Amino acid sequence: MESTIRKTSLRDALQQGIYKIINPFVRFMISVGFTPNAVTITGFLLNIGVAVIFILGGEQGNRGDLSYVGWAGFLILFAGLFDMLDGQVARLGKMSSSYGALFDSVVDRYSELIMFLGICYYLIAHHYFLSSLLAFVAMIGSMMVSYTRARAEGLGVECKGGLMQRPERVVLIGLSSMLCGLLATWIGGDYKVILPGTNLQVFETMSVFTFPLAVLAVLTNITAFNRLLDARKALEQKDALKGQ
Repeated sequence: MESTIRKTSLRDALQQGIYKIINPFVRFMISVGFTPNAVTITGFLLNIGVAVIFILGGEQGNRGDLSYVGWAGFLILFAGLFDMLDGQVARLGKMSSSYGALFDSVVDRYSELIMFLGICYYLIAHHYFLSSLLAFVAMIGSMMVSYTRARAEGLGVECKGGLMQRPERVVLIGLSSMLCGLLATWIGGDYKVILPGTNLQVFETMSVFTFPLAVLAVLTNITAFNRLLDARKALEQKDALKGQ
């Protein structure tokens, strides 16, 4: 419990630090007429752009051309900024509403699914079959992290814990994708490390992107399962209080 509280406090402190940096830009957006829903839609359109880049990379690029992956990573991080901005625009602009919160959550889910669609398409197109399966499992885990929280809160208990929440997922995918593209310009997209004396390949440039996807596939589902356990305890306590 104490560990969870420390992690939450650290995350909140980091979030508040980021808000201090972006608040001047948020106030500018409010002054030119941006609403929270407009910011949310902008982030959604940018994530469509992410999927388009990955799909174009799958169709027009070759296995050694990782420039599409790098540009997609940059756009993922930029789109992720708008995910953070919409809530802050609502707060600072005093435009918060229950429907706005629902709209933001729904559109964020669409944005994430569309991003994973592009990733899976790219990996399948270039015959990274195992990595495409891991990306699909990561997508399942990402959705279940969000769904478990939403369902638990619908039943009247808070369920916000876990490592791989949406900001962490966006940062991990965006940074790994961007770094993969940058590394390819230095060592080449076809760079491989073979275990001496064997034909076993232990690393290639694309691993900079696909290994974090594997980590995401594991941690998102662990996060969803831990949330389920936390919600179970809270709901059992709630039911016990009702029975008194």
